[in-house]
Formats: sequence, structure tokens, C-alpha cells
Amino acid sequence: MKMIHVFIIDDSAVVRQAFTNILNDAPGFNLLGTAANPLIAMRKMQKQWPDVIILDIEMPQMDGLTFLRKLMNERPTPVVMCSSLTQDGASVTVQVLSAGAVDIITKPESGLQDFLYESHRQLLDALRAASQANLKKLKHNRQLLNRPTPAQKVTELMPKPVSAVKPGGMSATKKQSRSIKIKAEPKLSADALLPALAPSLYPSSMSGRIIGIGASTGGTLALELVLRQLPVDMPGILVVQHMSESFTAAFAARLNSICALEIKEAAHMDDVKPGRVLIAPGGQHLLLKYAQGKYFVELKKGPLINRHRPSVDILFRSIAQTAGAMATGLIMTGMGDDGARGLKEMHNAGATTFAQDEASCVVFGMPKEAIKLGGVDKVVALEAVANYLMQERSGV
Repeated sequence: MKMIHVFIIDDSAVVRQAFTNILNDAPGFNLLGTAANPLIAMRKMQKQWPDVIILDIEMPQMDGLTFLRKLMNERPTPVVMCSSLTQDGASVTVQVLSAGAVDIITKPESGLQDFLYESHRQLLDALRAASQANLKKLKHNRQLLNRPTPAQKVTELMPKPVSAVKPGGMSATKKQSRSIKIKAEPKLSADALLPALAPSLYPSSMSGRIIGIGASTGGTLALELVLRQLPVDMPGILVVQHMSESFTAAFAARLNSICALEIKEAAHMDDVKPGRVLIAPGGQHLLLKYAQGKYFVELKKGPLINRHRPSVDILFRSIAQTAGAMATGLIMTGMGDDGARGLKEMHNAGATTFAQDEASCVVFGMPKEAIKLGGVDKVVALEAVANYLMQERSGV
């Protein structure tokens, strides 16, 4: 197994220690070093350049966003941004991801021991995905986003800068800073939350079409590129993008401000209707339901499925069981296999299914696994996805 060499840049000694503990106990990772700011980091990293950088947003001398932009221009390197943000400040993620970060995760705001047990998996998965990210494709997608599209509500493509805030009330004792051995959790399938149905029990006919989309690493830019091109007369769209719960509301609000469609973070029992996009909240599974002549969604905490919550497999399985052949499924860029089995179930239920092609994926993981399972009708380039989805409008 190839070692992933990581460098940490964060002005909090407590956070640097927490991440050091996680990486030291994780097989397959080698921590090259840490630094309190980018200027110190640049000097240290000259000895051996890392495969992935963990980067804080707010730091003295040079903030993380400024350094990220400088890095992407001079020596592109996969970066996982890590910050503790208020609800209002979470919209800084838009600038971070648009500037070239592969992913952004929250850092601990309170007990470090709880973080080590509950959130270490998210950090390690983000680092693994970042190490596999194709930065040329990520840059190409950012360039595509600079092209205005007819479906946009406004021409402004970037929000005003929003400041992140430093972790509040965060303290550590020497006891907390000690290395903590982390147990590997079992990888649960969708069966742990939503039992599978026999194909004979899939619905034969429902009123109104539904589109389900699943994405992970590289998906935020890919989703923006697709949704900006879609007109208001689209079927109801449900989206799972692997993202921390602190950021999904801001991500949805950002998309809503630049797209013709209504886009919002899903709330429990929200109606699914034409012209509306519901994005799964971080930390909750999104399921499609149907009753009294209309579609709506349920949110469930439940266990991690494929080590994710929300899980694409849960969304896709619920769509297969609820909408059957009236659905369309799309699996996009991302590491791992979440969504592959669910898309196969949608395919078996008669839905039309698409996968983003390797040439346009930042990480060709989830689409690759879905294709291998035989659940994909057509493999599509990112720039063509919107056109294919628009062909699915009949029956809205």
C-alpha cells in the first residue's frame, strides 16, 4: 500500500496534536510535519513535498484561503481545508472549494477525545480521496464555472468573503493529547437502515418523475456546473453530496442564489416537486416517500452507511422502492462505492441511470463501481450531464 504523506498547517497547537494523533495511529499515512502558518510550512515542505496538505482557514501572517490560491497557481497540491465555522460563516466553503480545495471538513469544537472517536474516519477518508484527486480536472471544472449560463438567477458567481471563526471553548489537557488507538468500525450496507425489496415489489407506475444525484469528492463543483444549466421545469431533484453537516445549508443557499431552480437543504417532510432541488443535510440520511398523491422526503439519523451519513445508497434505494421506473439516477465523481448498489437497484426497478465518465471525474471511484455492477445505462461527460437530465423531463 502506497503511503500518503501529509503535512498539517494550523495555528492551533491543540488541533495539530489531535490530527497528529489520528495520523500516527492510521495505517497508510505518514505525517511529514506540522506548522503554525503557511510561511513556516513552505520552508519545511521544501525538504519533502507532501501528497496532501491539511490547511486551516484563519491563521496569522497569511490566511488559508490566500495560501490555497497561491499554492494552486504555483505548485498545485491536493488540499483538505479544515475549519470550525459558525452557521453564518459556513459559506466560506464556497470560496475554498472554488479556489481549488478538494474537500473541507470541520475540526473539533469541543472534546478532542470525542472527535478522535467520532470524526477521525471523515478526516482519513478525505485525505485518501484527496491523494487520488486529479487536480487538472478540478481546475478544468473551475474554469467551466466561470462561463455564465442562461439558467442562472444572477451573474455574480462568487459570494462576498465570509470570515471563519476559531474554535470556541476548546481546551486540551495533556491526557487528551496522548495517542488514542482508534478502532475500525464495520462498514454497514443500506440494509442496516432500509431493507431491500424484491424486484417484483417495485412500484409499476407513479405520477411524476424524480431525479436522484449522488456525489462525493469533486462533487460540489460538478453539481454546480450541472444545476446551473437546468431550467425551472425540471422534475423534483434529490441530492446527496458527502459533506459535513456544518456546510450543507450554506452550500444549498449558494446554489440557490445562482440557479434558476429552487435549491434548499432538505427538511423532514419537505415536498418533492418540479423545479425544486433538495440537498441532504450533513449527518442525516435522505429518503424519498410517497403518500396521498405526492412525493416528500424523510430525514433519518441512523448508522453510517458505507461509512457515510448521508449515504447515496440509501437515497437511491428509497427512490427505487418509491418511484420505480419514473426515476432517473446519476452517480458522479467521488471515492469509494457509495451509491453503486443503490443505482443498480434503481436500474433494476426500471429507472434511467447515468454515471459521470472517468475523463471528467476528479476521483473516478463511485461511478466506476456502479459501472462494474452493471447498473449504468449510459456513461456521460460532465459537460453533457445537464442535457441528458433535461431529456428526462417528460411526465413531470
